[in-house]
Amino acid sequence: MDVTVLTNNGVDVNHGLELLGDMEMYNDTLKDFLEESKTRINNIINYYNAQDWVNYEILVHAQKSDSKYLGFTQLAEMSYNHEMAAKGNDINYIVNNINPLINEANRIVAVVKAYLGVE
Repeated sequence: MDVTVLTNNGVDVNHGLELLGDMEMYNDTLKDFLEESKTRINNIINYYNAQDWVNYEILVHAQKSDSKYLGFTQLAEMSYNHEMAAKGNDINYIVNNINPLINEANRIVAVVKAYLGVE
């Protein structure tokens, strides 16, 4: 596994290591993130489509927290903005920014897959 795959794609690996301790724990947490993302991204979209803002807020909060731990700074920030918008009932913000959020989440998943060498 080549860590430059992560760092060249804007992942702050050092931040993740500060929180998680070592590369083994970081890599294990990345695998968990990848597994969780399989359903989480689809569920975010489903809650968005159903206008279920309570569950939407819960999932973008979870995505924010995981992203922050792993050094996915941009995804963490975007997820936080969506969390606050859902909490504040700012549906306009969510509607206008859902595509960039999903695109960034999918981009990070692709980067993590490339780093871990999984399909």
